[in-house]
Amino acid sequence: MAAPQSFKVKMRAPQVAATLLFLALVACLGESARAAEQRYIVSGRDSFAIGEGDIKSETRYDGTEVLTVTRRGKAMRYAARVTYVRNDQGAASDAVADFVSDLLPTGEQLDSADHDPDYLTVLNQPFSAQLDAATLEDLKHLHGTVPFDFPSPFTGATLHGSLAGIGAGRLGGRPAIGVRFSAGGPMHGALPDRPGLTLSGGILMRGTAYYDSETALLLTLDATVTISGNVSNRTGKDPVTIVYRRLIRADRPDKTRTAQRTR
Repeated sequence: MAAPQSFKVKMRAPQVAATLLFLALVACLGESARAAEQRYIVSGRDSFAIGEGDIKSETRYDGTEVLTVTRRGKAMRYAARVTYVRNDQGAASDAVADFVSDLLPTGEQLDSADHDPDYLTVLNQPFSAQLDAATLEDLKHLHGTVPFDFPSPFTGATLHGSLAGIGAGRLGGRPAIGVRFSAGGPMHGALPDRPGLTLSGGILMRGTAYYDSETALLLTLDATVTISGNVSNRTGKDPVTIVYRRLIRADRPDKTRTAQRTR
């Protein structure tokens, strides 16, 4: 997830215990692999409250998304495009976001386009859009909890927490495997979108993610970031609470289409 400005949570792949390699970026697909297309329903909510409700705001997001995975030479290109409505304090406006990332044979990820200011694309979240076979297998056999470290989207400091397997089941008619995550840490600095106010408190990121047990594509991500504490440069150190939530779920899961391969 560069320095954020709103729900500007630049959610890149987090650092996880090397023994699990759970959040490793998807490995380059084999030469015979067909490119895939997956559609999603996207929604989100940003809320801000300070003091006894004297300052409050809320922004909501609702839209649809298409993720395509195609081969470009030796690299795999992941491209996501979201068409959505942004409702800011009752004022609705249409918007479009896109994010493109290339996965090189070395495992390096290069973001070639980032036009996602509201962080709604599946490529701009804390979990990869697709897992490699080994990582998916690790997830299927995950029991108990494992350490989960993640860079704070606002301060760059490391958030510490844990991952826990949810188990196997079916989601929208497709076999799925899930994980629950939680990580937190201190928060000291300027408030998102309000640089004139400085907060001292804490940040907590938590949620769940489900992957298709066969294709390893992300089926559902429900992530919430909560920031709470006191504004230090206001008289009385008023309490403040900021909550950012993003929900991305596969649409028409039984109709995932095959996309044309790009040379």
